[in-house]
Amino acid sequence: MLLAGCDFSSSPSRRKPIVFATGHLQRDRVQLTQLERVESLEDFSRWLTEDRAWLCAFDLPFGLPRELVTTLGWPEQWVDCMAHYAGLTRPEIRSTFAAFCNARPVGQKFAHRVTDIPAGSSSSMKWVNPPVAYMLHAGVPRLMAAGVYLPGLSTPSVEMSALPRIAVEGYPGLLARELLQRGGSKAGLDAKQRSYKNDAKALQTPERLIARKDMLTALENGQTRLGLRLKLTHAQRDRLVDDATGDSLDAVLCLMQAAWGRQQHIDGKPRFGLPDEVDPLEGWIITS
Repeated sequence: MLLAGCDFSSSPSRRKPIVFATGHLQRDRVQLTQLERVESLEDFSRWLTEDRAWLCAFDLPFGLPRELVTTLGWPEQWVDCMAHYAGLTRPEIRSTFAAFCNARPVGQKFAHRVTDIPAGSSSSMKWVNPPVAYMLHAGVPRLMAAGVYLPGLSTPSVEMSALPRIAVEGYPGLLARELLQRGGSKAGLDAKQRSYKNDAKALQTPERLIARKDMLTALENGQTRLGLRLKLTHAQRDRLVDDATGDSLDAVLCLMQAAWGRQQHIDGKPRFGLPDEVDPLEGWIITS
């Protein structure tokens, strides 16, 4: 089965594409085979429906906080909730979520999913910095339309046994923090003091380049709790280091999370790294 990681954008373009990192798992080694740039949501949908089996970790939320959904009176079944959400426009999403936040006390504006706490991720209802609410709105309906299986949320289709296409929710920031902490400890820095990427050219500093190099070295040496080693060619390593936006590296971090999920079984059945109990409305970030 092909493994993949996806650094997603809700408004992809030539300047800010969706990036897929694809590869294969052999024992504890993840071989990166290709980095693909997708510059439109239509091409993203085409990638999803190609005639092949895959397991991909996507850097976008798969569900909304239950507290938000119940407060708004939206459907509490995931499929129905996502259908309702897909029918909204982005301005409607922004105004609805802003009204929800405005009615809440300072410090508790956003509702969070259970998985956001251990993952350290933003609430999936945030519409800016990062706009993950729009990422969910752009990505999940397309996954559903393509008949992709989302463990813990959707029901496998009849065709799954022959040609499985499986999506799990990844979060590169979770693995990045571990890698940055490892490299930063040598210089007396914590992960919050180190950065490895920025979209603004003026902020694409030598320090961030060094951070990307340190992260890749740790991945190649298997120095993470995932227990996996990344295998790269020299050209691939140079490309990942040279991408100062970090989009390519984020896709690779998601690839590593997908590979870890591929290894996780309970009683011989694949669990993709999900805990025994997952809220069937909210979903779960693997490796959190």
